[in-house]
Amino acid sequence: MSMLDIWLGILQGLRITAAVTAYGLVFAVPFALVFGVAQFLTTGLTRFLVTAVIEFWRSSAVVVLLFVFYYVLPVMGVTLSAMTVSALVLGLNSGGYASQAVRAGLQSLPAGQREAGMALGLSRPAILLLIELPQALVAMSPTFVNNLIQLVKATSLVSLVTLTDMTFRAKEISQTEYDPVAIYSALLLAFFVVCYPIALAGRWLEARVSPERGTPRGI
Repeated sequence: MSMLDIWLGILQGLRITAAVTAYGLVFAVPFALVFGVAQFLTTGLTRFLVTAVIEFWRSSAVVVLLFVFYYVLPVMGVTLSAMTVSALVLGLNSGGYASQAVRAGLQSLPAGQREAGMALGLSRPAILLLIELPQALVAMSPTFVNNLIQLVKATSLVSLVTLTDMTFRAKEISQTEYDPVAIYSALLLAFFVVCYPIALAGRWLEARVSPERGTPRGI
């Protein structure tokens, strides 16, 4: 097989890579916003419990979580599809990291923002939704894009639970074509082709939502 044939063969797994990424965002985005805001607003025991949940997903090895959810849960009577397990584990792991960007973004805002809202007679939830979160989300946008790229790259692990993603296709091709240099170079190129447009879109978005920072230079 030529290098082009190998590359096109690997791209046959792109549909699964894209599906796991999109499905994973369904878990990642709500988790990041809810737990990031909760960690910012709560204190005492509640904050400890919120932090414990975040750290569980952020600090656990993704490979181990995939194996536990796919192979151990059925023993306990809970069976999830490989797609659901992959999206759940990768999404919540990414959401754990993103929740810290949410918390840090909220904490970085001057206290005067909240005081101005209180002076206008706004409730605490209204101040959060109308004043604090919109400003914090602008500051978080580069981190969110980085987390999205990390999520795409992490899909290379879902072949461990039988999903035919790009990495799985590379392994399949390697069983018939003993050409590791071409196969894994093609796999590397495939992930770059998928992730680089996301990085460019992130720079475009950052320039639009925060023009005072200027457009990041370089390719």
